[in-house]
Amino acid sequence: MANGTDMQHTSVSGYLRPLKWLDENLEKAIILVSYTGMAGIIFVEVIRRFIFNLQAPWSTSIPVLLFLWLTWFGASLNVKQRSHLSLNEIRMRLPYTGQFLCLVLDAILWIVFAVLVIYFTIDQVKLAHQNFAIVPGTDNVMQWWFYLATPLAWTLIIFRVLQNLLEDIRCFKRKEDFNLKPIVMD
Repeated sequence: MANGTDMQHTSVSGYLRPLKWLDENLEKAIILVSYTGMAGIIFVEVIRRFIFNLQAPWSTSIPVLLFLWLTWFGASLNVKQRSHLSLNEIRMRLPYTGQFLCLVLDAILWIVFAVLVIYFTIDQVKLAHQNFAIVPGTDNVMQWWFYLATPLAWTLIIFRVLQNLLEDIRCFKRKEDFNLKPIVMD
């Protein structure tokens, strides 16, 4: 009977393995692709410009738009790792309940700000989509594809904030120390 339970647990975790990988690596993968794309375009176009006197007309537009993906998903990664700007030196000196209340306040403020960002940037995405806005210098690369980075990343930020808040609540209930030290390098 124990073997059947172990076998069942293993198969369930097998199904969840891709979700676990996604949870651990989504931001890193998007950052890597965005940064590689930006760097590749800039590198190739600098060589083309200075050696061959040629330049793709879109080569100054697309790297800037890829930077949206890099920036906002980088922000999500920083929230996940708790390496964003925070006042932890002050927070660590507070009593335990004060630390917890500050963490809850952080979560509320992050979520409120994220909802505002999502609300207003969805309008920008819709407008670019409805007007068939094309990236300058291209024939069919749509701007809204790049603008979509902002509401998607901020939605992910809300998810990361909630993950951190659940961890903080578990720590508070168990009277364990809070994770106030950021993960700087991963």
